[in-house]
Amino acid sequence: MLTLNQLKKISTGIHFFVGIGALAGGLAAVTNPTAPMGISTDMLKTGPFKDFLIPGLFLMLVLGVGNLIVGMLSLRNHKWWMYFSGGMGDILIMWIVIQCIILWAVAALHVIFFIVGAVQSLLALAQIFYSGQFPFQNSKRIETEVKL
Repeated sequence: MLTLNQLKKISTGIHFFVGIGALAGGLAAVTNPTAPMGISTDMLKTGPFKDFLIPGLFLMLVLGVGNLIVGMLSLRNHKWWMYFSGGMGDILIMWIVIQCIILWAVAALHVIFFIVGAVQSLLALAQIFYSGQFPFQNSKRIETEVKL
């Protein structure tokens, strides 16, 4: 069984890994929105975007900067960092699902990052629960106090 400290180190590492990767990918899309890293805009023909500028901004700012901020919050032991961690995992999952729908394709990287997002979310949930911060975790104690 992993300790809370070990779970935190794994979560923090994942946040920095995803954050740096998303920052780099988003920056590539923002600086060259018509062919980031050699990817053709033909992939976007079934979606709402003409180029990769808007997806690149989202990738860079939300997933890149967001994960880096959550990683820093975890290092500083911010009291809400676990909730933000779960949120970033959920956003990554949604990003991958929406990307697959828009592109009408599923690649190995989609599966990998879907799993990474799921791991982020589950690690956050485990940490919230085992640290005693899960909402209504102490509801029996509260009910007893109210009855008395």
